[in-house]
Amino acid sequence: MCYTQNRFNALLSACVLSLIATAGWSQSLDWLGVLSGGDISYAYAVSANGSVVVGYATNAAGQRRAFRWTASGGMQDLGTWPGGTWSEAWGVSADGAVVVGRARNAAGLVRAFRWTAAGGMQELGTLGGTWSSAYAVSADGTVVVGYATNAARQERAFRWENGVMQDLGTLDDRWGSVASGVSADGTVVVGRARNAAGLVRAFRWTAAGGMQELGTLPGGYWSEAYGVSTDGSVVVGVADNAAGLVRPFRWTAAGGMQDLGTLDGIGSLAWDVSADGAVVVGYATNAAGQPRAFRWTASGGMEDLNTTYASLLTNGSVLSIANAISPDGRYIVGWGYNAATGRSREAFLLDTRCTAHNGDVNRNGCVDDADLLAVLFAFGQTGSNLGRVDVNCDGVVDDADLLIVLFNFGSGC
Repeated sequence: MCYTQNRFNALLSACVLSLIATAGWSQSLDWLGVLSGGDISYAYAVSANGSVVVGYATNAAGQRRAFRWTASGGMQDLGTWPGGTWSEAWGVSADGAVVVGRARNAAGLVRAFRWTAAGGMQELGTLGGTWSSAYAVSADGTVVVGYATNAARQERAFRWENGVMQDLGTLDDRWGSVASGVSADGTVVVGRARNAAGLVRAFRWTAAGGMQELGTLPGGYWSEAYGVSTDGSVVVGVADNAAGLVRPFRWTAAGGMQDLGTLDGIGSLAWDVSADGAVVVGYATNAAGQPRAFRWTASGGMEDLNTTYASLLTNGSVLSIANAISPDGRYIVGWGYNAATGRSREAFLLDTRCTAHNGDVNRNGCVDDADLLAVLFAFGQTGSNLGRVDVNCDGVVDDADLLIVLFNFGSGC
């Protein structure tokens, strides 16, 4: 047990170290900023450990540019094709080394790319047509999926590996298809295609079974798949219901297509799912019709991330859209309104778990009065989403948290 009334420094030091060593976790929210001179950024994918985020942002000329963000290096502009005008990043490998997306070249044509630090932006080609876009990549970065046009100018879902772009076909040869997600090992691909009736339907593709139509919600007409679990058994996306309302779904072979609900609004959409298929993220409108980032679990249902992590949101900031989640469900990226910068669309990285810290609650590099006051104002609060005021992450803001702040008071200042 730690006796905080003991005034001897040696015991106090041992007490603090013990509290930190036995601590759990503390959530954090990072707004990722924009490219120099730009004013908009969107995050679309995150590496397994949360250290790399990719998406696109505008530059000083107002052009879209694919970016790769790290905490140490900030937002890196990945450029575009020589003479091209824009680029977008949509997927990243588990280790953050491979980025995929699309860019417009000097001829005005959009082409899928695969980027690495060593090789730069590699064009992946087409299926005999003129356009292509890459939307997702396998965990090891070797398999890329998206869509490309063929010689007949039809859009077709593709799977690219070792320099070869494979046409995955469609649900009916008269219509096109688009691949939006891929399993960790690259063997399961999901997306959307039109069936024989001309209706857009979510699909799940494997080499053995080809393109399988996943149907829609009861009474609905259309569906689209965007994300898939590590083993390919869980698929998430969007579909309409019998009332014509847009709803996020979670599909399994055993349970079919499950409606994940809303946040009291009329529309919602699921973008991504954790490795085990248990956690789904996306966005839903609330009762006021405003888009809000959500996280869904079977036990907790759909939760508004703005409510769950309210302690991390300052000055009226809002998490609008959750676009991706790390395999372990810890990190969530997307975009929202950052009140501190006044940007209505700025990329964010949300760490939903705790990391014990030295008392620098506001993370400005200095443990000072502001940190002490933050803990004092929150004193007595309990719960699993307290933010950094729960310094030792034990689920309650108490004497132990104050002790850590006081012991480190003045550090870094």
